[in-house]
Amino acid sequence: MSLTAQEKVALLEAVERLTPDQQQWVKRAVLAFGVPRKFWRNRKSDVVTDKVLAAFGDRLITHHAGSRQALSKDRFEFAFEAALNDSQIPAQLVNSRTNRGHDITINGVPTSLKTEAATGIRKDYIHVSKWMELGKGEWKLPLLLAAFLDHMKSYERIFTLRCLSTDQTAVEYELLEIPKALLLEAETSELEVREDSRQNPKPGYGYVRDHSGNLKFALYFDGGTERKLQIKNLQKELCVTHATWTFGSAVAG
Repeated sequence: MSLTAQEKVALLEAVERLTPDQQQWVKRAVLAFGVPRKFWRNRKSDVVTDKVLAAFGDRLITHHAGSRQALSKDRFEFAFEAALNDSQIPAQLVNSRTNRGHDITINGVPTSLKTEAATGIRKDYIHVSKWMELGKGEWKLPLLLAAFLDHMKSYERIFTLRCLSTDQTAVEYELLEIPKALLLEAETSELEVREDSRQNPKPGYGYVRDHSGNLKFALYFDGGTERKLQIKNLQKELCVTHATWTFGSAVAG
């Protein structure tokens, strides 16, 4: 809904009361919405409607009006929740930020949210650097695999926001859905302990392959100080692309 004439006058008067530096911030934020943009959504998406596409895209543009860094996971969660609710799609983040299960409920469905924004990100392969913490229990790959499978009982859908570029001329994001059924194939994964590693406990892999022996993705049980599970080399073509956002940045180079 457009602003009324009275609201526009009130807005201008409010800007007049700001300090010069604050006025520059407002100017930058407003001009950011005029940068070149290209938003696209999968017409089969039941989550990213036209309204969600525009609402979340505007939030990405607003973020990059004041930052050269990719949107962080917590900011993604809050921005996605707001864009969904503003578009009449019920969404509710979990109360605890350290919840070990799902991150958000969308239309009554518990959903896990991930992000990827590494400098060397590969467009055709997905890497989730921290899927879950593996805790201080017994370090045996079959037990760790069972913990991963049990963890996935807490959510039904998985989305990952990937920042492919923060280049000043073309910031680029994509929202993918990782099929839960694909990850559940890890139940029969080929487990391998990396005996040559100096880590203690020794890390290991769980390889998931297709019928021809090609790698679909790998679980990496990181035995470092964080003791976490990573998802590596997950083929993007096995996932669903729900939307992409490409736009210029208002931040001066």
